[in-house]
Amino acid sequence: MTSNVARAAGAAVGRGPGRPRNDDLDARIIEATLAIIDADEEVTVSRIVAHCGVSRAALYRRWPSLTALIAAALDVGRTVPPEFPTDGDLRATVFDAMLGDPTSVRASGYSDLRFRQRIRLVMADRSLQKAYWSSHVARRRVPIENLLRAGIKRGILRSDLDLEACLDAVAGAGYYQVVVRGEHIDDPAVHARLRGALEVVWRGMLA
Repeated sequence: MTSNVARAAGAAVGRGPGRPRNDDLDARIIEATLAIIDADEEVTVSRIVAHCGVSRAALYRRWPSLTALIAAALDVGRTVPPEFPTDGDLRATVFDAMLGDPTSVRASGYSDLRFRQRIRLVMADRSLQKAYWSSHVARRRVPIENLLRAGIKRGILRSDLDLEACLDAVAGAGYYQVVVRGEHIDDPAVHARLRGALEVVWRGMLA
């Protein structure tokens, strides 16, 4: 967990030139924020400072706002995927990239409880929702967007594709399973439904 916390903290911090990095302090702040979230308490700067013993100045040197800090904390356990190969079986690569191993999220330490905490918090605060999208979720989509662009360039996918809409369609199916139907994302039946949704979207994407 500590390495995940340090990576998330580092990714979210806009450090100025010459300011030394302190992974341990960053991780302490993130862990304190998560402890408050897990306790179902309101996240405030005062509570974070009390939990980890850092100053307000140290906190704000690392995160421009409390919203940015909460977004970073909620993303602990998630990673940006590497770029995908673009010269092989495009369909197989796209399906692996968008579906993946259904147990991988839980194995990463990003639990169902953390996911539900994230949904609760972002739906209650639009600024947090926007911050989480721009600083974390949008970055994770870039490798898949690049993969689809390569498919367009190879003539496999339609040249007029709206990539945002394609990715939203598949991701939306996943959120529907968990948020609306109340299912677990690693349930085989859920994975089968997501594969079926991607099959429909894939047929629509083909040139």
